Amino acid sequence: MSFSPSNWSSVFALETPLLELLARALLLYSLILFFLRVMPRRTGGELATMDLVLLLLIAEAASHSLGDYAGVGDGIFQIACIMAFNFALNALSFRFKWVEKLVSTRPIPIVLNGRMLQRNMRREFLTEEELRTYLRKNGIEDIENVKSAYIEGEGQITFITKS
Repeated sequence: MSFSPSNWSSVFALETPLLELLARALLLYSLILFFLRVMPRRTGGELATMDLVLLLLIAEAASHSLGDYAGVGDGIFQIACIMAFNFALNALSFRFKWVEKLVSTRPIPIVLNGRMLQRNMRREFLTEEELRTYLRKNGIEDIENVKSAYIEGEGQITFITKS
């Protein structure tokens, strides 16, 4: 029984062509970002959509490197590509407003002057009881005390009270 591989270069060798790995990483990143962008805001939990996509794909690439591939080179390259895409998208969204609008979601109002906005709640699949639960968790007894409430882009619900 050996404790180390006889050929260390095979551990880090790439099995798949670089362009294919790059294309797979870009395609998966873009598609998952798109799908999460069109889902209701609360789907991703409290992470920003781009952060969730980054973590999801890094975990997937790392898991393949741990078991499916003979070496870790493909996984390392894919992780580097995914991180580069994420960095570039963050930089572009910081510099260009249209990219920011494309990849992130604006807050959506669900309460205005103590009244529930049923249409927006339906669009986000938020029931009245769920909203009342969030009110209680934030120490707000009556919806009449709420000036406005929003579902933020990350899925959190924020409240602005009248007092």
